[in-house]
Amino acid sequence: MLTIIAVTVGLFFAMNIGASGAAASMGIAYGSGVIKNRIIALILCGMAVFLGAWLGGGEVVKTMGSGIVPQSTFTEAVALIVIASAALSLFLANVFGIPLSTSEVTVGAVVGAGIVYQSVFAGKLAWIVMFWLLTPVVAFIIAILAATLLKKPFMQKLVSTPKSIPILTALVIFMGVFEAFSAGMNNVANAVGPLVGAGIMSTANGIFWGGLFVAAGAVFLGKKVLETNGKKITSIRLEEGCVISGTGAGIVMAASIFGIPVPLTQITTSSIIGIGFAKQGRSVLKKDIVVQLLVVWVVSPVLSMVLSYTFIQLVIEQNVYPVIAMLGVLISVFGVKFLMTQATSSARPLTEKK
Repeated sequence: MLTIIAVTVGLFFAMNIGASGAAASMGIAYGSGVIKNRIIALILCGMAVFLGAWLGGGEVVKTMGSGIVPQSTFTEAVALIVIASAALSLFLANVFGIPLSTSEVTVGAVVGAGIVYQSVFAGKLAWIVMFWLLTPVVAFIIAILAATLLKKPFMQKLVSTPKSIPILTALVIFMGVFEAFSAGMNNVANAVGPLVGAGIMSTANGIFWGGLFVAAGAVFLGKKVLETNGKKITSIRLEEGCVISGTGAGIVMAASIFGIPVPLTQITTSSIIGIGFAKQGRSVLKKDIVVQLLVVWVVSPVLSMVLSYTFIQLVIEQNVYPVIAMLGVLISVFGVKFLMTQATSSARPLTEKK
């Protein structure tokens, strides 16, 4: 029964990964108007994601199953809690239409389990986090440089000719499919890596079924995130879409070959923000949707780590003392925040009076 529940939760998580990854791959083609039908965009995403997972997802699955913590850490119960913690974090993000990094929430949940059993491979984790921090910054900078180059008169003349439109249209679609393919390579491990580590699934079965459900999630649950990345951050031209999708696909595929789980959604969204920054300046960074994305990116791995740690302590170890200590910290933080808010509101009339 525990095995059935773990597999069910893992496949549910895979569907949410597909929903979140939809915007990161086909959001550009949809937002630029190349693909006007949302359903077609999501179907293309689903097909490419499945092929990417099936053909090239093995290395990242190994990392998730035994590269961050020892494989012996993953019992059936631990694998279930890890996946459930990551899935809950991602599901909440999908409800609000926020493109969230599935790699971050999954690694956070795995680390939570490793903290309980003091078995985290710190060097490997530091390497992964370094990529998390570096890749979105690189994508942001590349987008700014490319957008600046596209403003040059000779580039404006080149891309505005009638002959360039069909080429750019085909290139945007190709880059979107290529990015979805790279997403499958990198993200399917987030759903099935712990199951493979626990011996519940073989690597081949995990990749096949995980890829299939990731594709289903992209098609049936990807609407809100597709709209967020495609339409709500900044307007996107064809040539800009090529830069964004090409950057994301190249970075993620290279990382996948070496088994590094990287935040595809952050890479793509950072590129979109970089395009907006080049066109609108700092004002794009003040948009509510951008601020909301940044906050969720910071909170999400910590949230999944805390959930995983807490559930393992309560359910498996039956140890309430670390949970009580954690609750004490949370109460203290919110208490201090409340007192600071009250102090600020009380001081404001005095300032205005002076």
